[in-house]
Amino acid sequence: MWVRSISRWVAAGMVALAPAFAEWFSSPVLAGGPVGSGPRVDPAAAERGRVALTLEGFLKPEWSEAVYRNASGLWDQTAPDPDKDPAGYAALFRHRYGLHPAPYPNDGLPMGLRRGLGKGGVKAGLQIDCMVCHGGSIGGQSYVGLGNTQLDLKALLFELTIADGKRPPFSTFVLNSSRGTNNAGQVAASLLSLRNIDLSVRSFPLPLAVNLPEMDTPAWWHLKRKRTMYYDGRTDARSVRTSMQFLLGEKSLEDLKALEPAFRDLQAFLWSLEPPKYPFPIDTAKAARGETVFKTTCVRCHGTYGPEGKYPNKIVPLDVIGTDPARSLGLSDRLVAHYNKTWLGALNPVNTQRVGYQAPPLDGIWATAPYLHNGSVPTLHALLQSSSRPARFTRPISTDFAHYDTDHVGWKFTDVGALELASTARRSPFQAKFIVDTARFGMSNRGHTFGDDLSEQERMELIEYLKTL
Repeated sequence: MWVRSISRWVAAGMVALAPAFAEWFSSPVLAGGPVGSGPRVDPAAAERGRVALTLEGFLKPEWSEAVYRNASGLWDQTAPDPDKDPAGYAALFRHRYGLHPAPYPNDGLPMGLRRGLGKGGVKAGLQIDCMVCHGGSIGGQSYVGLGNTQLDLKALLFELTIADGKRPPFSTFVLNSSRGTNNAGQVAASLLSLRNIDLSVRSFPLPLAVNLPEMDTPAWWHLKRKRTMYYDGRTDARSVRTSMQFLLGEKSLEDLKALEPAFRDLQAFLWSLEPPKYPFPIDTAKAARGETVFKTTCVRCHGTYGPEGKYPNKIVPLDVIGTDPARSLGLSDRLVAHYNKTWLGALNPVNTQRVGYQAPPLDGIWATAPYLHNGSVPTLHALLQSSSRPARFTRPISTDFAHYDTDHVGWKFTDVGALELASTARRSPFQAKFIVDTARFGMSNRGHTFGDDLSEQERMELIEYLKTL
């Protein structure tokens, strides 16, 4: 069954589409509050978390090591010989699936892939880990905790499976229709549907009536500011167990309990992360005027910044924010009730009331394009002038700064018209995934029209200020 197959993938590598898809927190003592500097972090715990996240594996391998070189047989271009030109092959492999060089020892593999935990703790085979989604790049520099805007998750999972001589599962929902999005929520719901209240394994999935869309990957450095998490803000930020639901493809309740301390260390590491600074010149006078615009337009929802900055943790109703409601509406009451009865929700149950979406902190916003929870808006300028948002647009072919728009802040794009969209039928699947179509389920670019009333001068001044965060 498809659900069991995706469970196998999650179990094999998503120690981490746990952190990768989730937003972490745990200890009530350290829980994020309103002060912008974030919670106190135990350096020893953060270091244990860093080691666990980047250097250790928790789960069994899903694929043989041979898939790394065998995958090229499925590509629509000739790849360099991995033995004669390992660097050239590695670069093409990363480009194919939207992965980035690992800024830590990783056996020569890109962020997002690692060798699995075989018998006796010996590394064997390959698996994915959380950096497949939360290992991003900007300006050609890799960062742990930056959302991966290049990833084609479905291509990676399906092609490695085929390269391993296995049949890929039948898709019952959209994992990603373009580069950079993923359907973490539906994956989690699928895994939970195969567990009883005591987390024992079921033979048939529960009908939980969940219908969640693909979404953008948030930055981990925002987590220290939050008191509630996920895009809808319905989960207490002290919960570490909520991230562990992504391990349900492999782990028993006893296994999860044993891993909980490690996940608390991982949380401490994530709290220690800081966003990269804007690398280009900033017009300080213009930014100062933009700060005034920010205080009158954005502070109520997004908070203030600097040493004494405060984040209001505001959940904005759907009819106020006006953005695509599919993520909020797709989380069924039946799923919430089932989750809350399990060990996962025992300490910090999900709020049963649906409101809308949590306005995120804006630290490092320059590096987190595209915007909105579904990545449907390519630049800050388009976010602040809704009439300029393209219905269909291209993602950049890399994260090099040659593709970065320093004026409008975000990724340069081509507005894809209806005729050009029709021509995508003649594109390879690889090429087609670089086009974002906001007409797809959950991908609407409407809403968040709060910048529409600004003058163009005010809009550009505000953008200049946002570069400083």
